[in-house]
Amino acid sequence: MNKSELKSFLDFKVEQYNTPEFIESDPIKIPHLFHRKEDIEISGFLTATIAWGNRKSILKNSEKLMQLMDMSPYEFILNHEEKDLNNLEGFVHRTFNSEDLKYFIKALNNIYSRHGGLEKVFYENALENTLQPAIHQFKNIFFELPHQKRTEKHVSDPFKKSAAKRINMFLRWMVRNDGKGVDFGLWNSLASSQLSCPLDVHSGNVARKLGLLKRKMNDSKALTELDENLRLMDSNDPVKYDFALFGLGVFEKGQF
Repeated sequence: MNKSELKSFLDFKVEQYNTPEFIESDPIKIPHLFHRKEDIEISGFLTATIAWGNRKSILKNSEKLMQLMDMSPYEFILNHEEKDLNNLEGFVHRTFNSEDLKYFIKALNNIYSRHGGLEKVFYENALENTLQPAIHQFKNIFFELPHQKRTEKHVSDPFKKSAAKRINMFLRWMVRNDGKGVDFGLWNSLASSQLSCPLDVHSGNVARKLGLLKRKMNDSKALTELDENLRLMDSNDPVKYDFALFGLGVFEKGQF
């Protein structure tokens, strides 16, 4: 395919997968359970944090996590007492355990009570054409309280060569607003043009097959390369192609 044909092909696949029907089997289903801005943000962030592995397991454990917070994550974050954290004992998703979760609750409380909330933290550290430095600074703020070193692995850092797939996915959910009913578009202070495509094994393999990515590792350099190529097709909303790359990789198994 030439560049024009490739864009047409991917635009078609975006339309195919960027639909409300996509929600039910995707982690974005969890924040769609809520209506309050802060509940959507917090449930989205926590769900994105554990969004690796089997999709059914991700959904099951994310729903369990919301139930542990009485289906009111913002209120739980702000008003929890130490005894409430004891109710989180035993929660585990792969390597994310209850001790990690307890710190995440405390860190989110710190962000909302002392830093103005998640959106403000990312906005204040964003650049005109990228949010990757904002992710780096978010991690610094997130871990400014006393914590176990092991918990840091659950928040990626682009400045340490990570593609930060799950945070970029979360940011897509919060920032994109195309009226299709999948992404929320809650954060008006940021623009879709600043977003980066969530890069994982599925989207990476498809991107390489389509000639959008040459680098073999799914790291921060690969993300920069993919970003540049997607921006050539749509500079205002490059991350919309996440729907195409993910759909082709997961639902069509790269058979195209």
